[in-house]
This record gives sequence, C-alpha cells and structure tokens, in this order.
Amino acid sequence: MPELPEVETVCRGLRNRIIGDSIELVEVLRKDSIAYPSPELFTTALQGHVFHSVRRRGKYILIDLDKSAGLVCHLRMSGRFLISDKNRSDNVFLRVRIILKSGWQLHFEDMRVFGRLWYVPSGKTFEEIVPTLGELGIEPLPDLQAKDLAKLFKERKQSIKSALLDQRMLAGVGNIYADESLFQAGIHPSRVSGSLKRGELEKLAKSIREILAQAIVSGGTTLRDYTSSEGVNGRYQDQAWVYGRTGKSCRNCGKAIECIRIAGRSSHFCPTCQKNKGLKQS
Repeated sequence: MPELPEVETVCRGLRNRIIGDSIELVEVLRKDSIAYPSPELFTTALQGHVFHSVRRRGKYILIDLDKSAGLVCHLRMSGRFLISDKNRSDNVFLRVRIILKSGWQLHFEDMRVFGRLWYVPSGKTFEEIVPTLGELGIEPLPDLQAKDLAKLFKERKQSIKSALLDQRMLAGVGNIYADESLFQAGIHPSRVSGSLKRGELEKLAKSIREILAQAIVSGGTTLRDYTSSEGVNGRYQDQAWVYGRTGKSCRNCGKAIECIRIAGRSSHFCPTCQKNKGLKQS
C-alpha cells in the first residue's frame, strides 16, 4: 500500500499539472471505485469544477475544488492517479477517467479495485464525507518531536512496530518506513512502545522525519504497482536499509537482515544494529 512518501509524490505531481484546470467530462468505468455519492451522481457532480489545490492527509489525497467542493482519493493496495494525454482505452485497470479542459486526462487506475474516490459537495467537510479522516493521528512531517511520541506511546504495551502503523496515532507511516525508521534509530521492532527512553524517542522522531523526507526525494518506493502521477517508478527501494532485504548483508554491520511477523505484518531488522533492550511484544 502506498505510504506517506508515495502519496506526497503523487500530490506534488498533480499540483504541477491540474491546478487551475477544469473538468469537462467524467467517466466511471468501475462503479465500486466510487465510495460517495452514487457513480451516476459522482459523474455529474464533478463536471465543471475547477481544481484549486491538492494536499495530503495521512495516506489520503485531498483535492480542493471551486464552490467549496472537494475530491478525496485513497489509493489503497494498487491505486494510481495518473496524468495522461491519451484515452488509454485499452487499459483494463482504468476505473475512472476525468477529462480536463486543457486536453489532459486524470486517470484513476486500480488493478485490485480496493482504492476509492469520494466527491465532497459544497457545504460538507472532508471529514463528514470520509469519517476516517477525522480519526487520523498527527502528521510526522515536517516537525515530529520526541515529546509527541512520548505522549502517544505513554504506558502502551503494544510493540513499537505496531504503534508506528496505527494511523490513529501517526498518520501516513506504513510497513516500509516503520522498518526503515526503526533501523536508523537502532530500535528493535518488537520493543514495547511504552518502554522507549527519552533518548530513544529523540532518535526515532529524527529517523522518521529523515527517512520520510529522503523517500519523498526518491519519489517513493515501487515494489509492484506504485508510480508517480507521471507514471514514474519510485527509487527508494534501491537504497533501503532493511525493508525487503531479508538474508542480505546489513549495510551498516554486515550481519544478515532478518524478518519476523509482528501483529501479522512482516518486520525487517538487523539483529546486531537493533538489539532488543526491552520486553518483547508480538
């Protein structure tokens, strides 16, 4: 699933291409890609709107339209928002086509059909139409601090890996960047989150900020389906410290990277660089 860096990369690409453009026609090719309202109302409601801004909240793409309306997208497992100058009618994964006045087209493609689009009508907030937006935790960029993590993790018994994946605490961090951040901070993924000391929290907050920023510069991570809005693959996977490197040598100490399951998710770590100093929690 695309995480914060991938979604941010898509948002930046869209900002460069669609701001100020208007919608001439909307075609829904897969009805269950539309979460709100009905697919029929979605096509008519969007038509004629002008794109004002594109922003990110957690893993959601929020697009502000004129007349105080909006468009929300969650890419989920395999969704892609692409700018194209072609109909691409032969693309079996094209779910929604938005034709713009400029001649460009905004395509929502989704192989696994888990991604969703919501239209936010005038007079409604994004959170009213997509309630999970209101449940998201703090944004880690640009200035996540140790005090923020201390407040989030206080007296919690869950593993630090599980805590980082909880979108109600920290919005946008997923499996890839949780593993990468924990490695850079030297923290074992199964450490109890509430057991982290002040110095460890400072290292972790710094690592999260740096890893996410670095991944954005690299255009995110492409493991299977993700691309930017221009169709360009991310490059972070080529420089990952631990994620997806099971059995390979640690770039820091040379020890083989290991992978364990924590709360049902794969967790990659270096047993030498990330020694478990606290009670193990699965």
